[in-house]
Amino acid sequence: MSHWWYLAAPALPLLLPQALWVKKTALRLPDAALPWQGVCTPSSSDLTSSSLRLLVIGESTVAGVGVDTQQQALCGQLAQQMADAQSRQVIWQACGRNGATAAVCRRELLATLEPERWDLVVIVLGVNDTTHLTPRWRWRSELMRLLDHFNARADQVLVTAVPPLGRFHALPQPLRGWFGLRAGLLDLDAQRCCAMGRALHVPMAGIFERHYLARDGYHPSQAGYALWAADILRCLTQSSCLSPSATASASSSG
Repeated sequence: MSHWWYLAAPALPLLLPQALWVKKTALRLPDAALPWQGVCTPSSSDLTSSSLRLLVIGESTVAGVGVDTQQQALCGQLAQQMADAQSRQVIWQACGRNGATAAVCRRELLATLEPERWDLVVIVLGVNDTTHLTPRWRWRSELMRLLDHFNARADQVLVTAVPPLGRFHALPQPLRGWFGLRAGLLDLDAQRCCAMGRALHVPMAGIFERHYLARDGYHPSQAGYALWAADILRCLTQSSCLSPSATASASSSG
């Protein structure tokens, strides 16, 4: 058993009632409305080269919880920002499920996808593996299997940081701090998996501050998703994964 459990065990009599209270009283927001796929064109009319194909897969934030449409959510906003930055058409698809863990993503969500080649795959997971107490070894195993799957089907795979549950003000203390500690450990595991699995890890900045959250205090608002998409785009650009020359050559060779 992990040393982490020994540290957490004395607090369990307090944490369990808090967790049950949160589950009972939390505001449940719906997924974003259909469609969950589309095409974004640059705000300017200039198209420089062939289209980019974008897949975002994962948990409730990929399902667009917190906003009305996928265009306002992470996938749609990232697609539009990529289109504007690259002057290229972006064909995008969101594949998410509220409550999905890495295991559910691998076992169930992958089966819903058509066998296509992607320019960029963004994996968004970790909150549910944190709250469902997924063992760290299983989290690492499932994430590596997802990376192996998409590395064979995409030019670039990206994993977003596990959201910092310690900043989720909808969670009471000490539950918030406890989940925050565990989310940090899972994110360290995710960073190591990315280093081994030829993927890019994207740190998370101030996306989950109060003024960027939806009314449930848990999911991003439209402004929060826009900031998150901008962080991803910035990371891609700085790593030279989304430079015009790199993306053009990737598309022509695919």
